[in-house]
Amino acid sequence: MASMRVHELAKEFDMSSKELLDKLQQMKIPAKSHASMLADAYVEKIRKNLEPEIKQRAGQLEDEEARKLAEERAEAERKRAEEERARREAVEQERAAREAERARRAEEGPSDEGGSHDEGDHPRKAPASSPFESLASQIESEKERVAREAAEARARARQAKMAAEVAKKQAVEEALRQRSGKGGKSAPAPKKPAPVLGAKKGSGFDSLLSQIEAEKQRIEAQKQEASSARKSGKPDRAPKKHGRKGGHVEQIVPELEAQQTQPEDRYAQMAVQAEKLQRDKVLAEARAAVAAATTSSEGEGRRKKRKQKREAETRERLELEAIEKGLDPELVLDDSVVEIPQGSTVGKFAELLGVQPNDIIKRLFMLGQVLTLTQSMSDDLVELIADDMGRKVRVVSPEEEYAVVYHDKDEDLKSRPPVVTVMGHVDHGKTSLLDAIRDTGVVASEAGGITQHIGASVVEIDGRQITFIDTPGHEAFTAMRARGAQVTDVIVLVVAADDGVMPQTIEAINHAKAAEVPVVVAVNKIDKPGANPDRVRQELTEYGIIPEEWGGSNMFVEVSAKKRLHIDDVLETILLQADVLELKANPNAEASGFVIEANLDKGRGPVATVLVQRGTLHPGDVVVAGTSHGRVRALVDPRGKHVDEALPADPVEILGLNSVPTAGDEFRVFADERDARKLAEERALRARLAEQDAKSHMSLDDLFSRIEEGKQTDLNLIVKADVQGSIEALRDAFEKMDQSEVRINIVHSAVGGITETDVTLASASDAIIIGFNVRPTGKSKQQAEKEKVDIRLYRIIYQAIEEINAARVGLLSPDIVEEDTGIAEVRDTFKVPKVGTIAGCYIIEGEINRDDKVRIVRDGTVIFEGVMASLRRFKDDVKSVKQGYECGIGIEKFQDLKVGDHIEGYQIKEVERTE
Repeated sequence: MASMRVHELAKEFDMSSKELLDKLQQMKIPAKSHASMLADAYVEKIRKNLEPEIKQRAGQLEDEEARKLAEERAEAERKRAEEERARREAVEQERAAREAERARRAEEGPSDEGGSHDEGDHPRKAPASSPFESLASQIESEKERVAREAAEARARARQAKMAAEVAKKQAVEEALRQRSGKGGKSAPAPKKPAPVLGAKKGSGFDSLLSQIEAEKQRIEAQKQEASSARKSGKPDRAPKKHGRKGGHVEQIVPELEAQQTQPEDRYAQMAVQAEKLQRDKVLAEARAAVAAATTSSEGEGRRKKRKQKREAETRERLELEAIEKGLDPELVLDDSVVEIPQGSTVGKFAELLGVQPNDIIKRLFMLGQVLTLTQSMSDDLVELIADDMGRKVRVVSPEEEYAVVYHDKDEDLKSRPPVVTVMGHVDHGKTSLLDAIRDTGVVASEAGGITQHIGASVVEIDGRQITFIDTPGHEAFTAMRARGAQVTDVIVLVVAADDGVMPQTIEAINHAKAAEVPVVVAVNKIDKPGANPDRVRQELTEYGIIPEEWGGSNMFVEVSAKKRLHIDDVLETILLQADVLELKANPNAEASGFVIEANLDKGRGPVATVLVQRGTLHPGDVVVAGTSHGRVRALVDPRGKHVDEALPADPVEILGLNSVPTAGDEFRVFADERDARKLAEERALRARLAEQDAKSHMSLDDLFSRIEEGKQTDLNLIVKADVQGSIEALRDAFEKMDQSEVRINIVHSAVGGITETDVTLASASDAIIIGFNVRPTGKSKQQAEKEKVDIRLYRIIYQAIEEINAARVGLLSPDIVEEDTGIAEVRDTFKVPKVGTIAGCYIIEGEINRDDKVRIVRDGTVIFEGVMASLRRFKDDVKSVKQGYECGIGIEKFQDLKVGDHIEGYQIKEVERTE
């Protein structure tokens, strides 16, 4: 037995994929979606468990169809009974009329003794249909009934025709009898009746049908005689005939003649057609009933309605997902729009559009972009080429491409604990407040008293759980703090009562507003001298944080983490805010959430701290987190204990990933390990291609820096840290530095100690190794000394940032500045042979030096710049003259000196850059 997907098995069981997924969830069988692959053992188990239910559903369907069919048959039988009763009444009336006519004829003349009754005089009554034992017998019975009704219809048609003939004949005889009585002429002597074909001599007609045939032949013969008499000139006289009812003259009636000479009565034709239509309709209904009962699938109409319902549900779900992602639902639901992954190559783009790659390359060449099949296209190029080809496209980012939107039923949602993030400025007491809550002494283990990693902890308060996330307060950890705001339900903003609102406090408020998360303010350090909680409230109102007592929506609590004051009030406030939010999650689903932190442990390998947001995580689950994947080997709670499951809002460490994920990556559980590996490898390949393209392609932003690349200095770095979040923080801090002249390149970054490979890479790329909370391993330190590679080790992040900034500034070219030295006023001028004009000056400011550059200023305008030819005091050459003294100054290559001019001295110096 081969493995099957969920939708294939659901089709086999005649149920929707959603119904089957619910059954699989009850049976604890991992299946994420309709496309999830089920192993052989799971398929066998599902069939075994669902066999009674499937049989029951099939029986219910068969009983329901049989009941409906029986009701339809009963209604049809009732209608047929009514019709049969009406027909019987008509036949009885016709029989009574015929008997009366026979009695009247018997009184008028001799009657034919040998008349026989037509077999249609006594029509058989259709036996009432009894319930059929099977559908096959129903069809046979239906055929018999149709044949019987056809015979009855033919008999009735014959009877109606004969009745009409008899009535018309009687009317003609009566009219002739009245005419003969009025004229006073005696009726001629009766003659022998002419022989009639098909009738025996001395006996009556066998049936009314034979009578009609004989009557037709007789009328035809009379017509021939009448026509021959007209030709011979004799008056047209009606032929005489001795009828069996008495001798009298029978005249030809044109209306009766026309009707009797028709080859076939049109009413009989209509009866035959109606009979055929009725037979075909009954047979079609019988065949449809048999097909509906013998097949296990639903009827055509029911399948169509269910298909339309599924399509409507799918459309509604896609609209909700598009709205949650901030996209236009009409654009997402438009089938003509092609989704193009961001950074797609030319070949991939052509494949998705269904065109030849040469067409794409030709259009790119006409736009001045020479790209090959394996090179990536920018978003603007993708939209431009698609618009030129008349196609609608939508560029999908990697986050949007791999994002999953979950929709849970209301009955599946259950209450979950709140996730609280503690945020605030440096040294305002965030970790101290958590230390007071947990009573664990976390601060003592932090370097410099500053939290370096995102940590998570669980606190039990009156039987209720609160999950705390402690984010760093330094501005370099802005990105990490933003991730903390994305996964949290309540933010506790810690503000020191003696310090007030600071830059990182404002950043925390902005992140909280962007994430639309309620803020609870903890005014800390109220025990310190100079504490002013009211000032903190007043400053926070400027940023939209207004206390409840002032008419706002934010709750304030005054605490002292050091002296353990009002800690219970903080916890009660958090629980009250959580009750207002009514936090719920579905614990009976596949687990998903976010990676809070990740690091590489020497003994355990890649370790990721995750926060479960939906479902339940178990050891053995297949997990994908960013570009990492693996099977969970163990779950470790914040206290270091191994646990068997992690419910929503539980932070745990997971072991078993193949690599270190990035902090902030979304993780989710897959039913099939092959699907998980495929997704992770595709993400990793996409990341590597993006990195290569970033190095090889040029954008408009770095065009001018490429032009000046010959004058630019590069500072190459290799960053090694204990956790991924610290690497991102350093990278973010370096990107914020001015790189117009000195460009900072992070050649390599990874989690773990400094290895010999890192030293070799640094030597080849002329880089500096930055180690944050890690040490050189093995012989890497000796190799670094041999290769003369600089290794800088840090434990506090701002020290690393300051030193790198100093190194960057040291590589900057110095600034060229002018420094004014003094100002001399020309009081008189002298002509010296072979020398030129000498200005007799008085130093009114500063000090004039012999090697100064000078500028001549006349009426506030610089008229000349140059150098001194001579500087003398009396007859001696001097190096400088200070303020308040007189001197003689000669200007090289300038003789137009006048009284009142100012000679300004200045020097050009190179000043070391500070930024």
